[in-house]
Amino acid sequence: MRMSIAIILGFGLATANVSVVINAVVALAVTYLPAVLRRDWGLRLSPGLTVIVTLAVFLHAVGMLGLYEDVWWYDHLTHTLSAAIVAAVGYAGTRALDLYSDAVSFPPRFLSLFLLLFTLALGVLWEVLEFLARIGAMSLGVEAVLVQYGLEDTILDLVFDTVGAILVALFGTQRLSELATELHDRLS
Repeated sequence: MRMSIAIILGFGLATANVSVVINAVVALAVTYLPAVLRRDWGLRLSPGLTVIVTLAVFLHAVGMLGLYEDVWWYDHLTHTLSAAIVAAVGYAGTRALDLYSDAVSFPPRFLSLFLLLFTLALGVLWEVLEFLARIGAMSLGVEAVLVQYGLEDTILDLVFDTVGAILVALFGTQRLSELATELHDRLS
């Protein structure tokens, strides 16, 4: 997938498509994040989580080639997957804090609600960034790096962000327990 993102970067450079180039560069950088976390923090992401992170940025980079406009469900898929990653990070960090301090206790119901609200908050932040990128690009007369298609698109993005958070709350917390324990050990 990393090689495919590099090819997308090359295509963006060859066609002078700034949006494709910037998104591919960011995607490539994210694919190195698990290795950096392991080297600098001693955190080992599971192979499955590493593949999911890489898949999310790969799908986004591919989407910049036109799939977001041409395939009606593509944006929903990428938002669900990205939101699941955000929820996973939120869960692992919060659970590590819960393990780290006796003064902090997060009951399971609260943690599930927190995951949903954390993911939605970052989803709203992303939508605001898309909006600001569009306004900024319009004022500069250049192509927007992030695209917002309107209010309906924003609402649907947040709906699928919710789906990603719910999937992690229902099925991912058990798988993320090891990462939370490693974060806890790192805090200790």
